Amino acid sequence: MMFGRTPQLPTPEQALKGRSTPEFQVPSRHTVLGNPLAGPYPEGFEVADFAMGCFWGAERKFWETPGVWTTLVGYQGGYTENPAYEEVCAGVTGHTEAVRVVFDPTAVSYEQLLKVFWESHNPTQGFRQGNDVGTQYRSAIYTHSPAQLAAVEASREAYQQVLTGARHGTITTEVLPAEGRAFWPAEPYHQQYLDKNPAGYCGIGGTGVSCPIGVAKAEG
Repeated sequence: MMFGRTPQLPTPEQALKGRSTPEFQVPSRHTVLGNPLAGPYPEGFEVADFAMGCFWGAERKFWETPGVWTTLVGYQGGYTENPAYEEVCAGVTGHTEAVRVVFDPTAVSYEQLLKVFWESHNPTQGFRQGNDVGTQYRSAIYTHSPAQLAAVEASREAYQQVLTGARHGTITTEVLPAEGRAFWPAEPYHQQYLDKNPAGYCGIGGTGVSCPIGVAKAEG
């Protein structure tokens, strides 16, 4: 946690340079779903990237969602190549803690995943999620297609309306294209952390306000 000052994102010039190669290998299989963590993924499946606070709890929200084929936690939205967890937490890489979600669009829609995203954290808190403070805890969505971007913008507008009605603040979620913003897998011990450590820390929590996007498709 940080007290007495507001976290600041580094500029590309200020960020650590990083490494040309990773210092570890990604585990081969998801400990819960049993599927490979790294690609290539099955034909016709899609990828979604979300950041919503500590990635331990965020990842669990998505692996529990029917239609999700695999999940992988990592670092995204920053500048440092192959960053280490300690560097990300120090705020010197520009990354946020993210979850890569690989899903079968015939079993779960991107809109339904957005509903999980919005309702599972507080997207109005800036560089913070609950008691977790730092640039690595910012809310973010990195889109992989124009269709994903359109769905994000529609859901954000709809959710802002209900949040405002419930006296919450303005959504601060960073929305950017995934292209050009590499997803760097986190260290093996972070993958499916709450499956390996069921009593482990989970700092994310929603606003208690339901997101109207995705309801029709979920019931259809």
